[in-house]
Amino acid sequence: MQTAERRLALITGASAGIGAALAREYAAHGYDLVLTARRLDRLDTLGAELTGRHRITTHAIAADLADPAAPDALFAELGRRRLMVDALVNNAGYGVPGHYRRTQWADQAAFLQVLVTSVCHLSHLALPGMMERRFGRILNVASLAGLVPGSAGHTLYGAAKSFIIKFSQSLALEAMGQGVHVTALCPGFTYSEFHDVTGTRARMSQLPEFMWMTAEEVARQGYAAVERGDVMHVTGGVNRGIARLAKLVPERAALGLMARGSRRFRAEE
Repeated sequence: MQTAERRLALITGASAGIGAALAREYAAHGYDLVLTARRLDRLDTLGAELTGRHRITTHAIAADLADPAAPDALFAELGRRRLMVDALVNNAGYGVPGHYRRTQWADQAAFLQVLVTSVCHLSHLALPGMMERRFGRILNVASLAGLVPGSAGHTLYGAAKSFIIKFSQSLALEAMGQGVHVTALCPGFTYSEFHDVTGTRARMSQLPEFMWMTAEEVARQGYAAVERGDVMHVTGGVNRGIARLAKLVPERAALGLMARGSRRFRAEE
């Protein structure tokens, strides 16, 4: 049962990286938490840490958002536990490396389910209650990749993140004036497990240190942005500069830059 004096945040992909950092950030601000990801052992460990440090209540629920039935099942479980979501953090995500033609469609379909469809589905489930209570926060973790030209490899990643940005903007306008804030958070290069999972860690480590941010700083900026009611927030001055430059550079030149970057930093086929 939900603690009466505290709000509740549901965080997807909470087992590591930006998701775990966001869980720590929301806990530090007094939120009770529902942590969800595939790895229940990590969620239990993180939940125990945050319960001990901040005296909050945590709930760890294993869910694989690649399963189309997962969002409904997750909210059904929240209903059984008499939990109401005040803040939804759609963070779960990963990349599918390699050129599109050489990947398996099943992998791409699962990717879209996690990064696009589940974000929309969970938001659709959470929003009515938020609107009724006239308080809600939806923080969708997008990416700088959604604001710059597409790259060769990780073919659907930038497209998915661009979708999330547009979706967040539309949802923010629909909820405006109702006490519900919707924000697309757009981090750039962030220290996390992402590049280890995609096999690009060695290549990405060639980037200069000033281009990287910690997951903790991304989480702090994300929490502050959605509280302010920012519709979109790009983390860090360097990333904001890149996003602005992407709007100014002619498309052909921008695609040329992305082509060179793709060859240098993407995993080899």
